[in-house]
Amino acid sequence: MVRRAVPKRLLGQLLKARGVLDEAQIQEVLAHQRREGGLFGEILVQLSHASPGEVAAALAEQAGLESVDLDGVTPSPEALELVDAETARAFGLLPLALRGEALVVALSDPLNTPVLEDLAFTTGVEVKGVVADAARVRALVEQCYGKAGTFQDAIDAARRSSVDDGDAQSAAQSAPVVRLLNSILHRAIRDRASDVHFEVFPGELRVRYRVDGSLYEIEAPPAHLGAPLVARIKVMSDLDIAETKLPQDGRIELAIDGRPVDLRVATLPTVSGESAVLRVLDKSSVSLDLAALGAGEEEQALLARLSTLPHGIVLLTGPTGSGKTTTLYSMLARINDPEVKIVTVEDPVEYDIDGVVQVPIQSDIGVDYARVLRSVLRHDPDKIMVGEIRDEDTAEIAVEASLTGHLVLSTVHTNDAPSAVARLLDLSLDPYLVAATLEAVVAQRLVRRICRDCRAEFEPDDDLVNGLGEDAELVRGRRLSFGRGCDLCYHTGYRGRTALFEIMEVDDSIRTAILEGASTDELRRLARAAGMTGLSRSGLRAVLEGITTVEEVLHETIGH
Repeated sequence: MVRRAVPKRLLGQLLKARGVLDEAQIQEVLAHQRREGGLFGEILVQLSHASPGEVAAALAEQAGLESVDLDGVTPSPEALELVDAETARAFGLLPLALRGEALVVALSDPLNTPVLEDLAFTTGVEVKGVVADAARVRALVEQCYGKAGTFQDAIDAARRSSVDDGDAQSAAQSAPVVRLLNSILHRAIRDRASDVHFEVFPGELRVRYRVDGSLYEIEAPPAHLGAPLVARIKVMSDLDIAETKLPQDGRIELAIDGRPVDLRVATLPTVSGESAVLRVLDKSSVSLDLAALGAGEEEQALLARLSTLPHGIVLLTGPTGSGKTTTLYSMLARINDPEVKIVTVEDPVEYDIDGVVQVPIQSDIGVDYARVLRSVLRHDPDKIMVGEIRDEDTAEIAVEASLTGHLVLSTVHTNDAPSAVARLLDLSLDPYLVAATLEAVVAQRLVRRICRDCRAEFEPDDDLVNGLGEDAELVRGRRLSFGRGCDLCYHTGYRGRTALFEIMEVDDSIRTAILEGASTDELRRLARAAGMTGLSRSGLRAVLEGITTVEEVLHETIGH
């Protein structure tokens, strides 16, 4: 199974001890990482603070492995034959030589050493890992393996194999199944999928990717590999492979294409067998920059100001998958400073933020939001992020924290910003407590971006314009944009997503209305009178700027 080990010493401190870096350079890299994300070693090279060779040597020391210089090295044909091209490309490794009965493999990511266990099983020989510069590993993989194998190659190889789907344990470890799953995951990361669905039907196995919020079916693997693939997923995520009648949840940590990726796994027994869904958390691709998320200049300034409030509650709201957690992380990144103690309570912790204390929820052993929050308050935090306010106990402790001088950032599930007040009252909070502690509510939606490579302009017809209702006149006569469809966007016309925001600041008029039991409609009217831009108007602005389409905005914001 492929997991990322926890390093014993920080990379920056190792390089400092070697005389490569000083403390100022380490802090510069950490600040860059907080702003824009990315891997510490890659940022070092990007800023010219260290060479790729120096980073590779330090990474090798960190992992307790040898480092090698691949200049002038020619891998042996015998070693290359033991590892297929898809596995080499997906996990950033290169077979170098057979030394006695051991296969020597160069790794571009030293934290990915557990992949050596899989190689030992599938090759039948002992595997020894060494660390090399990632760029050289990638270049030699392309040089040695030639033309990239296709996803269909992996399916064809699995179809020709004689996998015994009656023995789940052996089938899960068979080379064809391992290779096929690696290929599916590699393609998912390449295609920027947020979820991978394995769905079992009578005589059929369906695999689908969710990309930019929409599901796409890929080439179907052989139906008899449905159970072995799910069994393989369960092995990798430490789930009970023998339990097929109950849903299970797990997690896989691995590196694909040299990028750290977390997969949240959920299995579900169905009438046709077990299905599985993998939520992809690609740590290297997440951007903690509010502008990159889609916030305009005024929204950036307002979100930044809200994150610096000394106390109170700031809520983000929206449906599942609307980017609420990413926005919360971006707000925390703005205030992440050695002088500020930040603690997060999450279910689960999705992305690691350097300098922030992050606590995972483990409900199965009684470690729930309310219990953790009570403990967090004794750790002298300045800012607290709570993954979700979902019950009365959590809501009450969040209010208590805000009243005792802490800023609490959290999420709730409502359709828009004004509706969040009703949600808090539904959790049995007294109106005077909501009025006293709630500082702002941010509603958020994600819409697909028009592909920049095939964007074109057009004159919208009356039917399209009239669908905008009261905003129709703002668009009438304007030229809008759409995507024609190209290879880069898989002929959808869209590539990537951007956020739409509706930010309701709680001023004196809204506080008074809350105390008087005003309806959600009345709160919405007051907020708009105070300058709140609704979700639909925020979407219209993105349409007029050529970022997205009318259809996308109507789909995500109708009625708002």
